[in-house]
Amino acid sequence: MKVIALVSGGKDSCYNMLLCRRFGHEIVALANLLPMSPDVDELDSYMFQTVGHHIISMYAACMGLPLYRRRIKGASVQQGLVYTVTDKDEVEDMLQLLAFAKQEHPEIEAVSSGAIASDYQRQRVEHVCARLNLVSLSYMWHQPQRQLYSAMLEFGIKAILIKVAAMGLEPHLHLGKDLEEMHSHLIKLERLYGCNVCGEGGEYETLVLDCPLFQHACIQLDASDCWILMP
Repeated sequence: MKVIALVSGGKDSCYNMLLCRRFGHEIVALANLLPMSPDVDELDSYMFQTVGHHIISMYAACMGLPLYRRRIKGASVQQGLVYTVTDKDEVEDMLQLLAFAKQEHPEIEAVSSGAIASDYQRQRVEHVCARLNLVSLSYMWHQPQRQLYSAMLEFGIKAILIKVAAMGLEPHLHLGKDLEEMHSHLIKLERLYGCNVCGEGGEYETLVLDCPLFQHACIQLDASDCWILMP
């Protein structure tokens, strides 16, 4: 099938694209939702990772694919597990984004997303897909996180931590570390505190700098800054 991939810049959406390709599908376009203000890096969103959104435009160049983006006007208005159409909800922004992309690419048949454990997120992606007559492809759904993490490394995903928010993860120690460097430490945190190895509990967010999908270029960061946000 011809697939449009929802991308956040993180490892999960990237790995699901690799699985789509492995199972014979073709990624023909990318889609991303970002904050209304370019000065905002992270939204309080139940659905979308926006940390690192300034770099997403580079993904299109790295993959040689068109990128469709929409600013998030809505919020997490409808917070029940089962989603119903709700005015001013951020899910409707995703619908509008994918509807526009499908209009531009009528050949699109499916949507790739990086859902692993969140019923909330997966149900909403499937709801939007059903309204647009598209198939939802979430190959990582409910797979063991240790195995997924190891598979990402084996597939050659080069990603770094760009946000940490869990016991045992320190901004000045772990931000900027890559997945391979963090592997054993995250296994340790799982054992000590029950952390999710893939960060499904919001423990951390990542940014992919290189992977087998990046056939035209890779991303290099010259410098980085560290912010500590207090609740």
